[in-house]
Amino acid sequence: MTTPLRIDFVSDVACPWCVVGLRSLLRALENVGDAVAAEIHFQPFELNPQMGPEGENVAEHIQKKYGSTPEQSAASREAIRNSGAALGFEFTTGPETRIWNTFDAHRLLHWAGLEGRQLQMKEALFKANFTEQKSTSDHRVLIAAAMEAGLDAKRASAILASQEFAREVREAEEVWRSRGIQAVPSVIVNGRWLIQGGQPPEVFAQALRETAKEA
Repeated sequence: MTTPLRIDFVSDVACPWCVVGLRSLLRALENVGDAVAAEIHFQPFELNPQMGPEGENVAEHIQKKYGSTPEQSAASREAIRNSGAALGFEFTTGPETRIWNTFDAHRLLHWAGLEGRQLQMKEALFKANFTEQKSTSDHRVLIAAAMEAGLDAKRASAILASQEFAREVREAEEVWRSRGIQAVPSVIVNGRWLIQGGQPPEVFAQALRETAKEA
């Protein structure tokens, strides 16, 4: 018997481990097969809500925010690249890699959810940011990602030119903060199981199977 599951995936477009977590989750869903029918809802989280539209150099940002040395930062980027490659995702980084504001990206993700294209939009944004090294503050980049996700470019442009869905995103962010979510990715299965970090597919698969048994 197939068990329906709701999965809330709290994440930020600027978070590379969120890419790894999503790819691991999707692989786990493939592995459990017909045992579950999952409905994924992407929930907004901003790692750097005060980030300006010009962004900031990633290495400088990490050093300033976390106190990481250049060597530690390089080792972390290498671990992320390897984890992504194992799951079929290409991370490209360099000395000029930047981190960007993601609020407008979250507004489009909210809209994409209403249109039933949220997963496609999330993946298009991850690719634009981490593979193509494009700014998630640039409306042209966001509109191109929307088109890649099968969404209407004119509608995306109109949303970005306004404050549409800003309130909804802010309210959703507050909901998850009030529930104690302070780091991403945070994956909540059926409102009960919490899985944090870029875990391997086996961890997600076990949680999915156990939640399905309980359900």
